[in-house]
Amino acid sequence: MDLDITGGRALVPELGIVPADIHTTGTVISTERGDGRRFDASGLLVLPGIVDLHGDAFERQVQPRPGVDFPMDLAVAETEAQLLANGITTAFHGVTLSWEPGLRSARAWTALLSALAANRPRQLCDMRVHLRWEAFNLEALDLALGAIAEGEVHLLAFNDHTPSILRKMADPVTGAKYSDRAGMPLEEFRTLASGVGARAAEVPAAADRIAAAARAAGIPMASHDDVSPESRAAFRAEGARISDFPMNEPTARAATEAGDWVVMGSPNVVRGGSHMGWASAARMVEAGLCQILTSDYFYPALLRAAFILGEGGGLAKRWDLISANPAAAAGLHDRGRIEPGRRADLVIVADTPAPHVVATIAGGRIAYLSAEGASRLH
Repeated sequence: MDLDITGGRALVPELGIVPADIHTTGTVISTERGDGRRFDASGLLVLPGIVDLHGDAFERQVQPRPGVDFPMDLAVAETEAQLLANGITTAFHGVTLSWEPGLRSARAWTALLSALAANRPRQLCDMRVHLRWEAFNLEALDLALGAIAEGEVHLLAFNDHTPSILRKMADPVTGAKYSDRAGMPLEEFRTLASGVGARAAEVPAAADRIAAAARAAGIPMASHDDVSPESRAAFRAEGARISDFPMNEPTARAATEAGDWVVMGSPNVVRGGSHMGWASAARMVEAGLCQILTSDYFYPALLRAAFILGEGGGLAKRWDLISANPAAAAGLHDRGRIEPGRRADLVIVADTPAPHVVATIAGGRIAYLSAEGASRLH
């Protein structure tokens, strides 16, 4: 059904945030006023829908406490509700395919893909898969390659948390966090991790194979937690043009100068710094060394971070961090900007007393409506 959004201030390309009525016809933005419903956006902002390249908060729906799991279909439905309530119209679920049992296992991976497929006919948020390939997970290489070939993966990221896990195993408190997540006793987990680590010589060849599969499938690639300009350059040579959470500013600078996309977490901005003690996302944005923000582990942080960074009239520019830029990095050229013919993904926002979502439009359909939003729909 057509929708006319009237009376608001919209983020329009080349003009910035200006008074403008926005019209949708079917699934796209239109230049013509329709004869369907009208949304009174007076006093509100009409912004492009948020595109989240890396969000793993869905894991909290799957396993809200260590060892406490819920059905995957329920977790997927609840995750979509949270996404839409926070203005996220395209979400790449950061799914870690690790050698660890439990939450990040091959079994969980398969169950999540099945639940996403089953949910797809009725979903409004465009939910996609960001495969976070754990470098030492050699046993699941064929599983990952099969998913890429079947078109079930939309973004591939190279992860290598195994060396860090092995270092932490000596500390029983830290080690227990990993073993609890895996649902097994600490000593058994230590034995498992040690055996996985012993296959380090096989890791580079596996990385080459999965990178080749991603290139053949034409999906974008990222490297996660880049530690240096040299490591970033090595992944760039494989075709990974996204630096996902570089650990320091020199690495982010090298990536930016090479034309790569640099991704940081929006919780880092909202909280005033990294909970891991790494680079400040806000400082890197201001320095021009970060072009994309993601939800990381907390969906509401995306909207708030854009407003924090956009204080003083810069919201139009900063909104690109969570919409136009991630869409471009993912090769999704049909969204991220309010232009005729583009996908009608919009978020209607009130900026007082604190920024909050009043309504979310996904593919031309009203996907989330607050009580205030319902009173404005005619």
